[in-house]
Amino acid sequence: MSQSAKTELPKEATNGSVNPSPPVPKTNGTAVNVKLEALKRPRHVSGGVEEIVDPFCDPERPQRISFHDVTSAAFLIKGGVERTPCPKSTSSDLYGMELYLKKDFLQYTGSFKERGARYALLSLTEEQKRTGVISASLGNHAQALSYHGWKLNIPVTVVMPKAAPIMKIQKCRNYKARVIVEGNDMGEAKSLAMRMSREEGLLYVNGYDHPHIMAGQGTIGLEILEQVPDPDAVIVPVGGGGLIAGIATAVKALSPKTKIIGVESEKCASFTRAMENNGPISTPIKNTLADGLAVPKVGYNAYATAMPLIDRMVVVKEEWIAVAILRLVEEEKCVVEGAGGAGLAAILAGHLEELKGKKVVVLLCGGNIDTTVFGRCLERGLAAEGRLVKFNVEVSDRPGGINDLCALLVRVGVSIKDIMHERAWLRDVYTVEVKVVCETVDWTHSLQLKNELKKFYTKVNFSDVPLALGDSADS
Repeated sequence: MSQSAKTELPKEATNGSVNPSPPVPKTNGTAVNVKLEALKRPRHVSGGVEEIVDPFCDPERPQRISFHDVTSAAFLIKGGVERTPCPKSTSSDLYGMELYLKKDFLQYTGSFKERGARYALLSLTEEQKRTGVISASLGNHAQALSYHGWKLNIPVTVVMPKAAPIMKIQKCRNYKARVIVEGNDMGEAKSLAMRMSREEGLLYVNGYDHPHIMAGQGTIGLEILEQVPDPDAVIVPVGGGGLIAGIATAVKALSPKTKIIGVESEKCASFTRAMENNGPISTPIKNTLADGLAVPKVGYNAYATAMPLIDRMVVVKEEWIAVAILRLVEEEKCVVEGAGGAGLAAILAGHLEELKGKKVVVLLCGGNIDTTVFGRCLERGLAAEGRLVKFNVEVSDRPGGINDLCALLVRVGVSIKDIMHERAWLRDVYTVEVKVVCETVDWTHSLQLKNELKKFYTKVNFSDVPLALGDSADS
């Protein structure tokens, strides 16, 4: 697909004519008095509920982007987005590989999404620029589209589900976008956005499957190869598939031997399911730290483009994502969201041992993490590494019983974070249960604590931790 022309409806492969779009009423792009209640109700037609199809994401005719598309995007967005650094990790020796971190979370809005959003907006016709665009998003794409629409003086409407973080909703409003918070999930938000697109004549811009979006994201691949020549592998977080489709297109064209490795959370492995199904398929999504990857069905264009170019897909547990976020803060001074830490999580989990001694680039794609979620991620990461330990122990209720326990903790060298005790629900009236949350140096130190407690107390219970992260089941 050539990206040199302005954005128009895709052409039929048979005769090259443009697909006709249904007539739409002319609007000025603001449409303050939109009848949302009417738009939220799906229209019933013969045979079921009417489904509005995005003409740029046709499952029957998926569009594959080319290297030319990516270079065209790079030319147009130059100067409008940040050229982000890709330094060598300070912990390369620890990981046993020459590890580089592509810090695209340093974009103005905190996400790689700016690249595709700006390219899509710059590719609009003059009429479309006056009318405006619309999209549905949980946050990062909405922010990128809103910000660059504001800078380019193009009206932007974003429909965000009720689950979208308040911080991201407010940022879109700060960027002068019309923000509509409706829908219990992305599916409902997208349905509303598609209906508004038709009613108001707004161009719908899919956040991961629009060809211009994919080409824009592919500019990351061009920068990586300029900053880290001939890498052995590039590790890319995967949600809807647009990011890995664009990067793989760029990297494989210039460095065919470089492996492209995609990473998903076990809570939202939609691309892996698509590979098993030989095509995109709806996948149940659970709550995940990597909410930026929580796309129930990968894009048709993204799948068709990326599938022949991906060397491997990896699915990681949530605990490893939390550890990755913690490691990036402590070792690299990088604050990333769950999606941004997924690539490093695959290395920490031991899924990529074949890359030991190799030159590897990990993409840190986003840094828009909610403050309270960030705190939970740090604590979960500490717990997963055995550095935050919680246990219950029954001690003597005689004077000095709890003091003896505290003295033991001092001898072992742990720091008490929280401590409480209770008497009422114990069968033995001469004992008291003490609940302790404490901090240790590392996993070995936490095992030392366990062993010392078991020497002096018969009833000690530690809260469960992921076995994959530490000791065996009988420790």
